[in-house]
Amino acid sequence: MTALTLSTAGAATLRADALVVGVAKGAKGPVLAPGSEAVDKAFDGKLAAVLATLGATGAEGELTKLPAASGLKAPVVVAVGLGPVPGKEDAYDAEVLRRAAGTAARALTGSKKAGFALPAGTVEDAAAVAEGALLGAYAFTAYQGGENKVAPKDAKSKDNGPKLPLAEVALLGAKPRDKAYKAAVERALALVEEINRARDLINTPPNDLYPESFAAVATAAGKEHGIKVQVLDEKALVKGGFGGILGVGQGAERGPRLVKLTYTHPKAEKTLALVGKGITYDSGGISLKPAGHNETMKCDMAGAAAVFAAVVSAARLGLKVNVTGWLALAENMPSGNATRPGDVLRMYSGKTVEVLNTDAEGRLVLADALTRASEEKPDAIVDVATLTGAMVLALGNRTFGVMANDDAFRTSIHEIAEEVGEPSWPMPLPADLRKGMDSPTADIANMGERMGGGLVAGLFLQEFVGEGIAWAHLDIAGPAFHEGAPYGYTPKGGTGSAVRTLVRLAERTAAGDLG
Repeated sequence: MTALTLSTAGAATLRADALVVGVAKGAKGPVLAPGSEAVDKAFDGKLAAVLATLGATGAEGELTKLPAASGLKAPVVVAVGLGPVPGKEDAYDAEVLRRAAGTAARALTGSKKAGFALPAGTVEDAAAVAEGALLGAYAFTAYQGGENKVAPKDAKSKDNGPKLPLAEVALLGAKPRDKAYKAAVERALALVEEINRARDLINTPPNDLYPESFAAVATAAGKEHGIKVQVLDEKALVKGGFGGILGVGQGAERGPRLVKLTYTHPKAEKTLALVGKGITYDSGGISLKPAGHNETMKCDMAGAAAVFAAVVSAARLGLKVNVTGWLALAENMPSGNATRPGDVLRMYSGKTVEVLNTDAEGRLVLADALTRASEEKPDAIVDVATLTGAMVLALGNRTFGVMANDDAFRTSIHEIAEEVGEPSWPMPLPADLRKGMDSPTADIANMGERMGGGLVAGLFLQEFVGEGIAWAHLDIAGPAFHEGAPYGYTPKGGTGSAVRTLVRLAERTAAGDLG
């Protein structure tokens, strides 16, 4: 994990591999952002002009490297675009700063230390830069750089292993001795460490990450951070009657698990339950996915990874709220023992479900976990899942859908997500779509109308939420796994989508802001 410090040094005197400054897009060319004053002074006040000569415009995401002036200890200056210059009464948006810091951190892969002289005049700005830089300084290298055991090593050849992320971020322009700044930086570090742990889990190949090994990771984290962890294995799931989780996992050689993580605070007045879909590999089961749709299905446990990271973050931050996480873990595999289309499962709730499509498995494991979570009467439940391709068709690859049984709660989740920089959109639960899941054989079918499939999945889940409990469903199928080129602080692969939203929800609940 990249180190983060509030530097007491100035930009001109900091010894580092590079200095990062912000540049905005003005009406007549690039405009330097606050924080860059000392660097500009070293260029005799001509840094903006030099950048313009090099073709920089200040457009968001644009990055320009140039040799540092002689008055600076760092050898390189990295100018990152912030987009349009804000109005006189406005400040740079926090998400703009996160993305800019992330862009710069990615560009400095392989460096030991960089000074970030982006706008950090407020606690909020400093937190955004810290988060962005740490999120951008991420790489999943666990399976790269192994020794060549055939060819002898050439002592003169360079190491062919992967470049490591930027090792240290020195935040400039903040107030190192101010308690609020220190707290903001400490929060950013703890939060991003857990987001990156979620990213690691999502990126881990399914031959190494499966229900039992995921449960072991959760158990180890619980011991480290004072979280109570309970793991239900196959025998316990059979005894408890968790027909949904068992039905999905019965085709795999490696059995399913239901993991409960419990973080409590002695002064907490509210309890949140978080439920995560944890399909560690999704082949579609008997309803096998078509060619070209299997390669990234290790990411189908991203919801469980987000819940796990959020519970650990709440514990590390000492939030005055009780948070319970439920990880519904299974592999969805085809075999002679797999659930068939047409089978009927008896769920933990006692309801029966006719399985019309075994690739609609996430809602089955979530249903059991939602019922179990409801038994403890939390103040609210939020489930997170890479649930439907229909949601990707509706909202694209960067926005997740939010459904809920309470309009005010749905609005709060949407506002929180937007606040922390996670694009989301409120979606309805149209009652007329429920009829499509009527089954002549069971209480409900796991499929309904094809059109509006993401909403149908939400309606199915709603059937398993306890009466009188506020509930929201986040379908993160689009943003959970990024297959394109990295951008901002978003890497290729697992993104850790929804962690920041869940943690901010916990913080607001602890503060009493959600009623």
